[in-house]
Amino acid sequence: MFESAESEMPFDLNPYDSFMRKHLEHYGYYTGRNQGYRTNFALADWEKTYGYQLSSSASSDNEGSESDSDNQKNGDNKLQEELLRTTQLVYSYQDGKGMVPRLREPRNLYALAKELGPQQAARWPSDIQVLNEKVKHIRYVPPTREPFYKPTGLEKAPMVRGEENGGKVVYYYEPRSSFFIRSRVGGARSGPDKLAVDLEGPDDTTLLFESRFESGNLSKAVKVNETDYELWLRYDLYTNKHTQWFYFRVKNTRPNMTYRFTIVNFMKSDSLYNYGMRPVMYSEKNAQHKKIGWIRGGSDIKYYKNNLKYETTRGDKPFYSLTFTVQFPYAHDTVYFAHCYPYTYTDLQDYLLECSNDPIKSKICKQRVLCRTLAGNLVYVLTITSPSQNPEDIKHKKAVVITSRVHPGECNASWMMKGFLDYLVGNSADAKLLRDTFIFKIVPMLNPDGVVVGNYRCSLAGRDLNRNYKTVLKDSYPSVWHTKNMIRSDGGSDSSVSDGPPVHLQFAATREKGRVRVSTPYPTDMVEDPIKKKKKLKSKKERDRVRSLKEEPKKAPTPAERPLSNDYLEALTNAYIRNGLLMNNDPGMS
Repeated sequence: MFESAESEMPFDLNPYDSFMRKHLEHYGYYTGRNQGYRTNFALADWEKTYGYQLSSSASSDNEGSESDSDNQKNGDNKLQEELLRTTQLVYSYQDGKGMVPRLREPRNLYALAKELGPQQAARWPSDIQVLNEKVKHIRYVPPTREPFYKPTGLEKAPMVRGEENGGKVVYYYEPRSSFFIRSRVGGARSGPDKLAVDLEGPDDTTLLFESRFESGNLSKAVKVNETDYELWLRYDLYTNKHTQWFYFRVKNTRPNMTYRFTIVNFMKSDSLYNYGMRPVMYSEKNAQHKKIGWIRGGSDIKYYKNNLKYETTRGDKPFYSLTFTVQFPYAHDTVYFAHCYPYTYTDLQDYLLECSNDPIKSKICKQRVLCRTLAGNLVYVLTITSPSQNPEDIKHKKAVVITSRVHPGECNASWMMKGFLDYLVGNSADAKLLRDTFIFKIVPMLNPDGVVVGNYRCSLAGRDLNRNYKTVLKDSYPSVWHTKNMIRSDGGSDSSVSDGPPVHLQFAATREKGRVRVSTPYPTDMVEDPIKKKKKLKSKKERDRVRSLKEEPKKAPTPAERPLSNDYLEALTNAYIRNGLLMNNDPGMS
């Protein structure tokens, strides 16, 4: 049947259709070889019941009967389409031709879906174990400012005991690979192993730890006694340093018991935890019953030097511990702990999907993909400006490039970025003035790979992206390279910015108490100056060219070329805070 139908089908094949047609013929389509593969009944019975004619030539004697059967054919189209559906073919009914197959259009690799639901799933290194469940938290804003912890001077500072002194390991997971190889959705193909200990009975109060979810970070948990646990954080993947970000959960909680958690392998000598900062916690039962999400919690907080050391090229250095106590309000609850309010790669995708589906915001904010990371995750770039019918209006707008989340553990930078985007696409007069005056090029997450795996500072290259803005290694640091390339091309628009170079601001965390930071991540002269190159100039022509550049009188910089001063940046930050764009009630990051 299919062979005769093939000869009668009028196809105008382009090279792609021709290739896919031959590809499908190899697997039996259009040849009749696989006719019994997709159906459980004989092909003759199927043809008798659901058959149709593909040829448009029919005798005049059958015209009446064909007219009578049109309604029946239209009713069978849906069933025929489902029976003949493949991954590459789409069937449509055409008058006089019946059901005509067409090849699907090839998908754009960098297209952004607008369908309701999740975007591209996060890609993990293929050797990392990942839970098969999605962690989701409700949005919650405390009605009042949460108070800082006030040290009393009586806080305990327990030294590390570990399993050598009677402790019991109740959770341990450490990736074994020393460098990134490949990635896949969902991490390791074998799935996650069972790492938590088995409870001995309903009266066993041992907490069950877990961190193998998006942005999670916890390597080991040691039970010292019934309510005391020592925790080890995982280093940034493929490095042997950078421990600051933590994000894990515990189950099997008991109320009216004071638990102590001590994280024992911090590397920084001081922390805002000594100045009132508290970790954040999230109770699933609290969210279910009281609609309360992430809150700051913990008591008896102290950050101090412990009795462990680690080796460096400059000798041994001490580890530092963070200890705090907490009481759980519910029995058998699931409670999450984190260094700061988490903002994951999936959270960003959900936010961008919401903006693209908004009929007003989608006209103001255009989304595209800047590049892909080492793991294949998408780095998004947003263009926000007022639409204009006259291209000349766009050419006279200055560009402002804003990036965020170059360090995965600085998740408060993502919350700053979210507040900035909400303000910029809003309907206030100031927001409209900004859109009329500037073209904003925004990269909301420069390091999605690090965010996904729960790193504190590095990407999957094992390097700090904030220290590699002068790199030429496009494949190793794609997000940095493409961001620089966008800035060099005047903000990434085609001749959209002609009045001076673009301004580049970066949202980042700071260790200064009660402050946020908006800074320029690198010198404005990213292009190397030939005068500064320590290179021997061989020809006389090269020496004369360099001498002329040195002797040329310097021109006064235009306002657009002057670097942003610290006073200006501080004034800009304070203006954001006064307008409610940035929240100043978070003591920041350590």
